[in-house]
Amino acid sequence: MSEAFKPGLSATRRVQIDTDRTINFMGEDCRVYSTPKLLFDIEIACRDLLLDHIGAGKDSVGTRVELDHLGATLLGMWVEITVTLVEINGPAVCFEFSAKDAVEEVARGKHNRFIVGVEKTVQRLKAKLAKASAVANG
Repeated sequence: MSEAFKPGLSATRRVQIDTDRTINFMGEDCRVYSTPKLLFDIEIACRDLLLDHIGAGKDSVGTRVELDHLGATLLGMWVEITVTLVEINGPAVCFEFSAKDAVEEVARGKHNRFIVGVEKTVQRLKAKLAKASAVANG
């Protein structure tokens, strides 16, 4: 892990709100940033910050989210997502985040991730797949 990997580490990323990031169920005039896409973008921002500091062969998986989606961001606008590392407990890490568009704050919350070894995770998932196949084949 890098020396900079400690609480207070922060990053901001700007996301352009395109059609794929919006809801469609209320018609074209109500295309706004969907909560699931917002959450995905927050997770990626946290993961990318970790990847810059945790070293080769490591990655992270999300384990918990507290998300308040406070405002609508329209198709074509941008959102800036700021993530800040607030706690490190071994491989468990916690981020606080906020998101704002050109007009207002649109989201805030917390996101927990767990740092994993990629190869070990692959082995664990293959073992689970083998067990699932055995159960399915009775």
